[in-house]
Amino acid sequence: MKSLCLGLAAFLSASGLLLAQDPGSAAGAMGAPAVSSYRFQFGAEPAMPGFTAVSPQTHYATEPGYGFEPGPAPTVASRGDRGAVTSARPFAFSVALPEGNYRVTVTLGNPVAAATTTVKAESRRLMLESVHTAAGEFTTRTFTVNVRRPQISTGGRVNLDSREWDPAANQAISLGWDDKLTLTFSDALPALAALEIEKVDDAVTLFILGDSTVVDQSRGPGSSWGQMVTRWFKPAVAVANHAESGETLKGFLKERRWDKVLDSIKPGDYVLIEFGTNDSKDRGPQNMYPNQDFAETYAPAATTYRELLRRFVADAQKKGAIPIIASPSARRGEVKRPSSLGAYADAAMATAKELGVTGIDLNAMGIELNAALGADAGRQFNDRTHHIEYGSYLQAKCIVEGIKQSGLGLAKFIVDDFGDFDPSHPEPDPAHFTLPPDPAGRPRTARPAAGPMPASPAPDRS
Repeated sequence: MKSLCLGLAAFLSASGLLLAQDPGSAAGAMGAPAVSSYRFQFGAEPAMPGFTAVSPQTHYATEPGYGFEPGPAPTVASRGDRGAVTSARPFAFSVALPEGNYRVTVTLGNPVAAATTTVKAESRRLMLESVHTAAGEFTTRTFTVNVRRPQISTGGRVNLDSREWDPAANQAISLGWDDKLTLTFSDALPALAALEIEKVDDAVTLFILGDSTVVDQSRGPGSSWGQMVTRWFKPAVAVANHAESGETLKGFLKERRWDKVLDSIKPGDYVLIEFGTNDSKDRGPQNMYPNQDFAETYAPAATTYRELLRRFVADAQKKGAIPIIASPSARRGEVKRPSSLGAYADAAMATAKELGVTGIDLNAMGIELNAALGADAGRQFNDRTHHIEYGSYLQAKCIVEGIKQSGLGLAKFIVDDFGDFDPSHPEPDPAHFTLPPDPAGRPRTARPAAGPMPASPAPDRS
């Protein structure tokens, strides 16, 4: 065992992966600073110096502030001094952390069998896709994850809805707002040997604003491009997806979601704005807060919608951020303009041009995708408007291609294996899309957060 510990430590040290601080409680003792750096070792004991050994029986609890989430527990695979945890089913590991961006390094591989591991963070954000290792082979991968809270430093907090907050338990029920970083490992016998987490302050943050076509959907089969775009950026970039189902430009202001983003921005960050799907609704129950009506948040494309986009762009620029406007995504069956949201797509692109900011015509690219896929086009969608993972994967590639063509500094952080993407010749096609589907839902451990949140009736999501 000692030789494994020293060998793995040397390997990680040579890779620049050893962190400076030992694990401990995220909250720490009363009055102590929160721990924001961890090093875990799985499947081999004793742990190498500076690492904490974690067994499959380590279930998440407030103390010590880390552990496996409820669900199928992984098993240990070991040979000699080498070990990992693995499972035929997805498993999740959480660590309690303060708000911020975290550089995460995983050592993947199984000492006795071939493994394929896909890694997602928080609410199904794709970080690593199908990493293959042969029996006895270990590889390291690094990515950056944004962790946030609803509190705003100037006072108050985001008015979370009932999909995000449980008022009876007084706790966040959305992985995007709780006080943990959660990583899920899936695919064909995923295998995890080590995990390291370090808070970083110099990452470029890409903030995403939008509705249910963008939000981190909590469970399948629905999915969004906001959950997939994380796959295509190097560790220098953290994606903070603040989109929410049923949202509008007016609602984003009213619920203080925009206040939260502005509170978090630093100069050099990016803000990508995609609205229109719900802004176009001028009547009926508001599916975010059902005691309201869409008449209250309706924004005509040619007037109010453009005025609000101008405000968001100006606010972001005042904070030193670089704004990007995306048009609302095309719906199922739409193969030419004018599309159902064509007026909003045109208004979004006209506003970007007027303000001299980058515009990504996701609506036009979605129409191209639908036309190019032909009879397979419907396989992108969960319903008329929302995508499943295959569709959201292609939508994310459209967004990244738009960033790549824009000349923005953000483009230099696109991963090397992205290549080029042409919506009129989309790759992969449905037959070659191999990302493993997520389970429909998994029990999880939630932790209470300080202070009450207002109760909201359960929304009819769209």
